[in-house]
Amino acid sequence: MERRDDGDELVGSVDHHDSAEEPGSPPLAREHSGSPQQEEPATMNRNSSYLPVPGDENNLDVDFENTKPRSNESIPMKNLYSDDGSPLRLGPFFSDGRRRVDYVLTYQIQKPGGIRRQSSKFSGDNFIRRLRRSLSSRSSRAPLQPKEDPEIAAQEQRSDYHEDDKRFKRDEFEEKLLETGLELERDERTKIPGIGFLKIHAPWNVLCREAEFMKLKMPTKKVYEVKQGSNVVEKIRLFIHKVTAPLHPNVDGNRPQNVKSLSHPFSREKQHLFDLSDRDKFFDSRTRSSIVYEVVKRTKCTKTKYSMGITSLLASGVYTAAYPLHDGDIEGVNTESNDRKLLYEEWASYSVFYKYQPIGLIRKYFGEKVGLYFAWLGVYTQMLIPAAIVGVIVFLYGCATVDDNIPSMEICDPRNNITMCPLCDRACSYWKLVTACGTARASHLFDNPATVFFSIFMALWAVLFMEHWKRRQMRLNYIWDLTGFGEEEEDHNRAEYDLLLRQKEMRLENSGKKVEKVKVTCNDRLPAYLTTVVMMSFMILLTFVIVFGVILYRISIKAALHMSTYPAARSNIRATVKTTAAIINLIVIIILDEIYAAIARWLTTLEVPKTEKSFEERLIFKTFILKFVNAFTPIVYLAFFRGRLVGRPGNYLYVVGSYRMEECAHAGCLMELCIQLCITMLGKQLIQNNLFEVGIPKLKKLLRRRKSTLDSKQEEALNKTLLPHEKDHILGPFVGLSPEYMEMIIQFGMVTLFVASFPLAPLFALLNNIIEIRLDAKKFVMELRRPIACKAKDIGIWYNLLRGLSKVAVIVNAFVISFTSDFIPRLVYQYMYSPDGSMHGFVNHTLSYFNVSDFQPGTAPLQPFHLGYKVDVCRYKDYREPPSSNTPYELSKEFWAVLSARLAFVVVFQNVVMLMSDFVDWLIPDIPKDISLQIHKEKILMVELFMKEEQGKRLAARDHHNQDNSAASHSPLQPRSRPVSHANCS
Repeated sequence: MERRDDGDELVGSVDHHDSAEEPGSPPLAREHSGSPQQEEPATMNRNSSYLPVPGDENNLDVDFENTKPRSNESIPMKNLYSDDGSPLRLGPFFSDGRRRVDYVLTYQIQKPGGIRRQSSKFSGDNFIRRLRRSLSSRSSRAPLQPKEDPEIAAQEQRSDYHEDDKRFKRDEFEEKLLETGLELERDERTKIPGIGFLKIHAPWNVLCREAEFMKLKMPTKKVYEVKQGSNVVEKIRLFIHKVTAPLHPNVDGNRPQNVKSLSHPFSREKQHLFDLSDRDKFFDSRTRSSIVYEVVKRTKCTKTKYSMGITSLLASGVYTAAYPLHDGDIEGVNTESNDRKLLYEEWASYSVFYKYQPIGLIRKYFGEKVGLYFAWLGVYTQMLIPAAIVGVIVFLYGCATVDDNIPSMEICDPRNNITMCPLCDRACSYWKLVTACGTARASHLFDNPATVFFSIFMALWAVLFMEHWKRRQMRLNYIWDLTGFGEEEEDHNRAEYDLLLRQKEMRLENSGKKVEKVKVTCNDRLPAYLTTVVMMSFMILLTFVIVFGVILYRISIKAALHMSTYPAARSNIRATVKTTAAIINLIVIIILDEIYAAIARWLTTLEVPKTEKSFEERLIFKTFILKFVNAFTPIVYLAFFRGRLVGRPGNYLYVVGSYRMEECAHAGCLMELCIQLCITMLGKQLIQNNLFEVGIPKLKKLLRRRKSTLDSKQEEALNKTLLPHEKDHILGPFVGLSPEYMEMIIQFGMVTLFVASFPLAPLFALLNNIIEIRLDAKKFVMELRRPIACKAKDIGIWYNLLRGLSKVAVIVNAFVISFTSDFIPRLVYQYMYSPDGSMHGFVNHTLSYFNVSDFQPGTAPLQPFHLGYKVDVCRYKDYREPPSSNTPYELSKEFWAVLSARLAFVVVFQNVVMLMSDFVDWLIPDIPKDISLQIHKEKILMVELFMKEEQGKRLAARDHHNQDNSAASHSPLQPRSRPVSHANCS
């Protein structure tokens, strides 16, 4: 096959000519004549013969004169540029200005000869000229010319071989596409060096055929009125809709809201049911690109060693990218109105942050899968508003009652003069409880009776959110005509799976075994499964090791600060250690998140899932497990393990030699848990979700600009002259919705799992999501190539993860309230041990006594007189017997009473909240009543439509029959039958 390296080709029709007179026949079958500047019309032959390209040039004795194409079918190619080099038409169209570009494939093209050698030493006139020079040099007696470096020549020859192999695969693939009826056009004279474009257009007959094959639901001429529900819930919904009318985007003001077209799967036999008055608009750009993608996806190269589809061709570099085009430009004075521009103005702009999202337009432009994601994100953000309001009220309640909190007042009272035991061995000395006054007051902001109410509220909130989303999802399914869309839709095999099948089949053939149908079994995937289990276990263990390393950091830095001679370092040791450790944890979480995401994808690729859906679900599960463990391990340690594996003075627990396990502050570990959760949540949202999404694209753009030789004005002028397919090629590729969902799922875990320790979490999540929606919108509209419109009727595995997190959140919050906070010990003291039923004396009740003479050798403070007097007895937080008891330092009966109350609270809280959640779930139907009625009405109308059509056909047939009979009765001279006419003629 011959093509011009600097030319453009139009592939649309097939002409039949005599091969001997064909001006576009391959150069291998004719002599080259004319000046080098003179070009002949380039052609692409559909069934040309291709010569094998060997690895060396030892055998040059080939009869090239007899090499002819196997067929005389050729496809004429038209230049896309006028004589002055300017494009014939700007816009997403072919060179004729009429046929729309529905899909684009890009590929590498060879650079000019001055930069790189010609693509193939065995193609075109260049090869014949080199062959003649080689033959003449053999026959002449002239001295040999200096040869080029053989290593460089071998490298270039291998590169040429690979380029020819890619070209061969491209040619076959494009021939297959032509056979399906698609129309193709090449553009290799682009302003993007080294990139060629194959533009694909689907004509009307292909669109109709594929729409029928894909069972696409299209709107019919039948229109009916959508009646609103009359129950109380629907009236409230309509009232809210009217009140919030100014918050709705201005995208479909001309379309009546109470009218809907009846949709039916497209059929060529029933085209009269559909409004085909404007064929150019019947299939919109989203539908056209999805149809072409389905055709491209199932087209295979069969002449290669293995059957290769578009996925394999992209993976092997035969094509470098595949994408549909955006509808048009966004900026510019003369920019025509299009859906992309409307999305930018009404969705991707920060000035409309207070408005609802145009979900219908998002679905129309990007497809149902993307539309469902942003609909879910909108519902989640909307539901965060009441949670954030209640969380702020709980926090303000803590602020208002902090001065009335008796336990913190007792801690802050210097008259109590309570001496506490050292926080570390030797370096730390005795300290006064009054120095923990600030921590105790701050802990009350998050550890108060309102926290229990808020935990119950958030558990019910999670259930209401899930139910609200299910109803919203069903309403969208009805509006988007997805009620008949099922999971039985065809899902093509992945290229890697087909390759594995082919390799297994070849192994069986070589071994002499005959198998009718080859399948990939668990034994074939066993090494991959073992690798996954080992790697996942190793990475989870690595997370635990890193968290343990941060624990050792906290222990050592606390001892170092106690030994410091600087007053500033010794002034606020607890706050310094907590904050720096939380920041280290945040940095580690962000780094490991990126590493774990790459490893999860690698492990999923090893397993070779059969379909893209299976691949996506396995990848999501692995990524979620790793990222969840990575984000929540430090938080789980602070909530449930810190301060419980300590021991007691004189018998502390040590790890890694002399590292003494750390204790909680007197007010509990809830404050430290709050700090860790706050820094992790805000840091992940600010750095990982927002800063990375904004900063990385800008950094890439800056690096690209620095590498470019053009200044900013020249680059801007160049961008204005780029064609639509060139502009879209510069944009980033769409990598799927999994990263977007994942960051929201982790945030949902932060909001629900440990909300008892951080009531402000819903507020920060709400503020983040308001920005996140507009960031994602701007990224989808301006910075990413347009994704293929994929159909989906739900959010898939993400709903199961959300439901699982909401169930786990109830148990986690029950344990946080019971074991991490002091809520249960306060209740037990108030109703069992308080002499007057108040909280006076609670602090003294929770402190045990320790005789300093019982310190183990080498663990007593180096400065025992740090407080100015000799200490004989110090206090520590625990329920243990005093030194004078018959069982000194053993757990007291108060400990067992508190533990029993804590366990009882967990059981009661969990069952009560679960029961309330299930009741709410049962109370709210999954499908809104008005939607179920409308779906039933649609079915009735569809039956009536077809019955009316059949009745019309019968009437038409009867009328036609009556007309025939009438015509026969009014024509007596016309013979009834041929025999009678013969008789009359005789």
